[in-house]
Amino acid sequence: MAMEWITAIDKRPCDRNLRDCELISCRLRRVEPLCRLPGSALQQLAMCGFYEDLEKGVTLFRAGEQGRYWYAVLGGQLEVRYHGAESKDSKLSVTLCNLGVGATFGESILHDLPRDSTVVTKTTCELLRVEQEDFRLIYEKNKELMNDIISNCKLKNGFGQSMQTTSMVHSGIHQQASPTKKQLSPDHPNPATPITEAPSPAMARMGWALRTLLVSDNTSCLKDRKVGGKFIRKCGPGTELVDWLMNLSPIVHTRPQAAGMWQALVEEGVLSHVAKEQPFKDKCFLYRFKVDEDGTAGSISSDDVSHANDHIREALPSLLHRGPDATLRMILRKPSHERTHEELELVYEELLHIAALSHLSTSIKRELASIIVFEAHAHAGTVLFNQGDEGRSWYILLKGSVDVVIHGKGTVATLKEGDDFGKLALINDAPRYTVMSGTPQKMLEHLLETRLSGQMGPNDPFLDDFLLTHIVFMPTPILIDELASHYHADEEIDLRTASEEDREYFMTCKRRVVHFIARWVNVVRHAVFDDPLAVEFIEDTATYVEAEPLLQEEASIIHNVLTQLSRYQDDRQMTASQKWKLPPNGQPICLFSGNTHSTKTVIRPDDDIIFRVYCADHTYCTLRFPMATNADIIKACAADKLQLCRNPEDLLLVEVKSNGERMVFKDNDVSIPTALSLNGRIFVSSKDHLDALTTLPEQELPTEALDMDFEALPTKDVAYHITLFDWDLFWAVHEYELLYHTFGRHHFNKITSNLDVFIRRFNEIQYWVVTEIVSTANLTKRMSLVKKFIKLAAFCKEFQNLNAFFAVVMGLSNMAVSRLTYTWDKLPSKFRKLFAEYEALIDPSRNHRAYRMSVGKLQPPVIPFMPLLLKDMTFAHEGNKTSLEGLVNFEKMHMMAQTMRTVRYCRSRHLVLDPPSPKNENEIRQYISCFRTIDNQRVLNAMSHKVEPRRS
Repeated sequence: MAMEWITAIDKRPCDRNLRDCELISCRLRRVEPLCRLPGSALQQLAMCGFYEDLEKGVTLFRAGEQGRYWYAVLGGQLEVRYHGAESKDSKLSVTLCNLGVGATFGESILHDLPRDSTVVTKTTCELLRVEQEDFRLIYEKNKELMNDIISNCKLKNGFGQSMQTTSMVHSGIHQQASPTKKQLSPDHPNPATPITEAPSPAMARMGWALRTLLVSDNTSCLKDRKVGGKFIRKCGPGTELVDWLMNLSPIVHTRPQAAGMWQALVEEGVLSHVAKEQPFKDKCFLYRFKVDEDGTAGSISSDDVSHANDHIREALPSLLHRGPDATLRMILRKPSHERTHEELELVYEELLHIAALSHLSTSIKRELASIIVFEAHAHAGTVLFNQGDEGRSWYILLKGSVDVVIHGKGTVATLKEGDDFGKLALINDAPRYTVMSGTPQKMLEHLLETRLSGQMGPNDPFLDDFLLTHIVFMPTPILIDELASHYHADEEIDLRTASEEDREYFMTCKRRVVHFIARWVNVVRHAVFDDPLAVEFIEDTATYVEAEPLLQEEASIIHNVLTQLSRYQDDRQMTASQKWKLPPNGQPICLFSGNTHSTKTVIRPDDDIIFRVYCADHTYCTLRFPMATNADIIKACAADKLQLCRNPEDLLLVEVKSNGERMVFKDNDVSIPTALSLNGRIFVSSKDHLDALTTLPEQELPTEALDMDFEALPTKDVAYHITLFDWDLFWAVHEYELLYHTFGRHHFNKITSNLDVFIRRFNEIQYWVVTEIVSTANLTKRMSLVKKFIKLAAFCKEFQNLNAFFAVVMGLSNMAVSRLTYTWDKLPSKFRKLFAEYEALIDPSRNHRAYRMSVGKLQPPVIPFMPLLLKDMTFAHEGNKTSLEGLVNFEKMHMMAQTMRTVRYCRSRHLVLDPPSPKNENEIRQYISCFRTIDNQRVLNAMSHKVEPRRS
């Protein structure tokens, strides 16, 4: 790219083509403040500008000469010199200022004034030179912006209004910036300086611990050095600091990771470049701790070293997680032209996950990567801009909050993380229109009028958002009433006397309702057909449509919907007798009777399930209820069978987990048996005896499972069958279940059993990994088992079963496994490195950025990491009100629909994998359907210490 743009600008202006101008414009757009100019002005500069590559010491012009050119600095530095009026000796000159990248000068050509100063290159320089006539044309078309650029350049170099009489770079027009007002488009901050006034306690403590270990190590790089004739105490080169940190802990795997950790200390002022000129770089630049710079460092004792080691073990992972964010902020504080290709790519990848930019095209996001900058404001009350100011910047809030204040009204809104403001109206690809909030009825009316008449854009999600989330703000019975009212809008009108225009309007209303029904069924699928009211409405509408000769096209559409309904009802009839059981010894629920040979078996609200309910003395009764039975009925029936003579209102239905934790179910909660944790049990108890409930002895034992040697099974075959099994569970989950889970299934009286089973599967695989490893006493066999699980994770990742991949890696990261030092030391380095890569992929920092980047590149079918999707739903729900002043907050609905669409996208293609050898196929299927697990962390830790006692 660099060579292409130089080749382009080396051509004479008359020889440049459109491609040349585009390359030159892109390069100029990376220079602050030229990036503020509109695209048309940059194109003009690209068409008429000349490229100057000058050596050090070249004089561009002298004071008193008539000007012919305007200049912009693209690289290097120049000196502006002033010669006294009475001095004839060229050596007796005063350097007024230095001009760096982004500076402009020579604007005196606008008024044919002579040069007031001499400009000489201080280093090798790259300049853009524009002839007088061309510059005048560009200036006249962009006068305000050009004046702003010229004034800011003068102010930056010390030529404010108070120095107007001695200003050596005279433009003829002066524009003063208000001293109390924040600059509209601030200069790029220095990435070598801190972003906070004082380090946070956590970072100060981490800096102390690292320095303590460095100073106590006689062979470390922190030494007294003589730099530029000055004696600098306790400083070290960046390369050696990186080496030292990588040797300090095995969790630091790469040099960029280590550099990011040091930069996290630099940006809080704990560490700094000795001359305050560089952010942290893995180079020979020297850095020192603030306490050494201030001279406040005290002596170090052996106790200090011991405490520092302890703190490093506990807190270094936190610093590791800060590193990527610190690196990103450092890049965003660098001038555009200094950002490398790799850095621009990193910024671009980060922009992909900012909701405020989701509607922009890829090319625009790449352009933003080169010009977006980072600002930090440490004090509350800082004014970013005032009402009435001309907008020049667009802000995206990464952390904290911003109040929007309007004169006479006070604070009208508070913006939070992820919000944006100050957006320019000229941004490309902006949405045509967006629904922010409204009453349910008005939103439906707007949707029918604007989204079902061929007006919908290809990327407009409003209709999809409404269909996926309407159950939150407009329950199906109300939606059906509104649609029926819209369809029968002509009910009280005599169409024979109505105008042609009125008749056409009423026909259009009917068409829109039919198209809405078709889209509804297409988006929501069987959830529509499971609702008797919806089915009745569809069948009635079909009858009306068939009777209307003008709706022939709509009749075909509604017939297609009826065909889908009939097919679904036939399938439902085949599974109508499904019965499930919850085995007593911690195994997952399984079909007891019904279509036991079918794949993708969906748990339905009217399916029966058999399960046990215990009381405080561990006696139990066995119950059989439909899955949708609420807790109130279950506790009453269980109390009756267990002869607990209490009023129903005095009773509680409780889950007792294997660790003794108790979770009370709401009386109107449903799908109770599937909501249990791995080894949980259902208890009924009086309110005053809740504390008396204890775990069953078998809850601390492994769940029952098929007795097979995992090491004897081919790893890829196991991963294959796990993926098929998990895919069937994932396929059965309806998107609505995510809403039920987030808002509370009791609010909808709807089950979440399919989602419950899929979440349980994640926990089952995770604790199976831990259980198998800590149950293996032999060191060599245990190491072999860890290696096999890493292979299993690799195959799950290859099959795009990310739910199982996360479960396996998190199992290996469990404290009961990660503490097995002898086991991990014995593991071949190849597998340690592979596992380190996998740990980095599941790293939760920056909102699981590594995982989101990875999964964003995959094509379906994918089995996603479901806990993260549920976290996104919960974050959207808890961070945003559902209604605002009586209006539905549709922005919240959009955020939730985005996550639900992710589920739909992941299974938009069928799973097709090459089957492995059929050998042991049935045994492997049985083995992977029910793993042996212990989910009590206390028990797992004890087993871990038994197989590998703590080192003395």
